[in-house]
Amino acid sequence: MIILEGMVMCFWLLLICVTGIANGPVGLVIFYEQDVQDRVVELGLTTKEKIRSTMILASLALFLPLFTVVPYMVYGLNEARGFREGFLQMTSILLIMGLFDRLFIDWYWVEHTKAWIIPGTEDLRPYIPLKTKIGKWAGTLIGFPLLAAILAGIVHLVFKL
Repeated sequence: MIILEGMVMCFWLLLICVTGIANGPVGLVIFYEQDVQDRVVELGLTTKEKIRSTMILASLALFLPLFTVVPYMVYGLNEARGFREGFLQMTSILLIMGLFDRLFIDWYWVEHTKAWIIPGTEDLRPYIPLKTKIGKWAGTLIGFPLLAAILAGIVHLVFKL
């Protein structure tokens, strides 16, 4: 069940990306480095205000399910009880999603296809530089288990599950 729930979260992430770049990769320029964002604004392809509003919408679409759907799947559907069981299940679901993001979306889709290339910014590639990759991997391997611990702790303390 946990693998299926991890796949649900992968699908959610993919859906956000597909809809976000449906009219071109500028739609999700928020996921690019600042130099790419600045160039896209300079080229007149978007505005700083549009980037700001997209950031808010994308953050809500990405993070609300992490804070609500994942705990619901673990404690509601799977009927996990206690901190340890909830922590392990949430960590597993989040790591499945994180590995999908790092391997399929970042490594394959962004780096090895043309779907995310923004005309006029090719000289700024790779769009995900090594320093950013390291940060993303750290966020996946350290940040997601930490988030799972916080969420499991909250659910355990507040709902006494």
